[in-house]
Parts: sequence; C-alpha cells; structure tokens
Amino acid sequence: MMARFRAPLGLRTISADERLTVVEHLDELRRRLMASAAALVLAFVAAYLLRNQIIDVLKAPLPRENGEESVLITLSPTEPFFTVLKVALWSAILIALPIWLYQVYAFVIPAIGEQSRRKMLAVVAAVSALFAGGVAFGYFVVLPVALQFLLNFGDDLFVSQVRAGEYFGFVTAMLLASGLLFEVPVAMVAFARLGVASADLYRRNWRLAIVVIAALAAILPGGDPFSMILLMIPQVLLYALGIWLSGIFGATPLWQREAWASDPADDDGDDPVTGAPA
Repeated sequence: MMARFRAPLGLRTISADERLTVVEHLDELRRRLMASAAALVLAFVAAYLLRNQIIDVLKAPLPRENGEESVLITLSPTEPFFTVLKVALWSAILIALPIWLYQVYAFVIPAIGEQSRRKMLAVVAAVSALFAGGVAFGYFVVLPVALQFLLNFGDDLFVSQVRAGEYFGFVTAMLLASGLLFEVPVAMVAFARLGVASADLYRRNWRLAIVVIAALAAILPGGDPFSMILLMIPQVLLYALGIWLSGIFGATPLWQREAWASDPADDDGDDPVTGAPA
C-alpha cells in the first residue's frame, strides 16, 4: 500500500498529538520564518511598484492651504530615495501581517491544544480584521484631527513646512500603533485562555485599565488632547468587549486551579469558577 503523503513542516499545521524532535521543531521554525520573510519581500515589491499611489493616500489627511494640497519638502539628495523605501517597507509590514499571524499561530497552537484548521483561520481572520479596523480608524478619524491641531498650533508664530521623511514616519507610526491597540481584546482572551487572567480580574481592575489606556494614548504619536480622546473611546469599548469574550472563552485561572488542587476536601468535581459540574 502506498504511504500517505504528508506536507513538509512549515507548510501544514502540526496536530496536537504529533510528536516532533528538537531538530524537527527547529526545522519547522526555520520554514515558518522563511515563509514570513518571503511574504514580506513580495509585499515590499508590490508596495514599491505602487509607491506613488501609497504616498498619495498617506498625504491625503494633510490639511489644505487655501484649497491647495500641502507640499512636503526634503533637505538632502538621498532623502527622497530613502523616504520612499521606508514607506514601502512599512506598507509591506502591514500587508504581510496576516501571514505572519498565521505562521505564529500555527507554530504555537499545537503546544496548547488541538485546533481545527477552520478555527485557526477564523482566529487569524479576526485578529487581522481588528488590526485593519484600527488602521482605518487611525487614518480616517484620528490622523486628520491630529494633523489639523498640530500644524495649525502656533500658526501666528511659525511658518510650518512639513518634511517628507518625518511626516511619513509620523503617519506610519500612528497607523501601526492604532492597529495594535485594537488587538486589546485578542490579548485579553489569550491570557484568559492560558489561565493567566480571567474576566472577573479584568472587571475588578477596570479603573487601572482606563489609566493604562490613557497613558498609551498620551505617548502615541500626536499627543494632542483631541487625538488622545479619540483613541481612548474605542479602547474602552474594546476593553469591555475583551471582558465579555474572556468570560465566554476563558479557562480556569491558574491560582484557582492551584487552590482547588491543594484542598482535596473541596474536590466535588465541579468547576471552581462557575460551580458547574465538570
């Protein structure tokens, strides 16, 4: 009988009951890193070919002066070239991110438990959708307000000329940070699934969470009060969403498992958190 074909490591998801040697784990890691690097290279090539369109999109939030488009300046012969390369690189990172997430999830998840390919793709799609939503929120809502405030601040004292390299660095950092902040519910659910935290812990520490959210919004690019408030509003809502999802998908916290295991007299077979029969 012909042996069943198995795809190489790095091109398939390792099942939970599959045992790999250290060398095979390293080989799988190498293949996934190569796949991630290949995705970045292909995305960079595509972004470089579309560099003019991408730069036009990034320049669109700039406030217009007397109805005319703002002009970006460069101060050295090499600055235009390196600015375009940086814009293409950051755009490639945004494009390749879903593939990176898939590779990380597929490499790590077998150590936690068996996951179907459909569930894995659904998780990666949700993470990518949240990141894309954060980038869109930063671009359409936060960025125009921040630029309007910052560039018009002190306009009776200064003549503002925006340098291309610094502007695109500011925009890409803002968009990337906004996208990552929208991953808060994912991080909360991940910690709850690992038993490190719980929905009850998140709920009891909501005041501390708001302080942390405010601090993060303050140190992000921009720093003006308007963009800070705009960033905080969805973060508070996403924190509430994370509490709800953690209550549904979270596991028993580690400290409650240890307390339950150390007191055999209370071992009635019920779940120590919900009290439901095991």
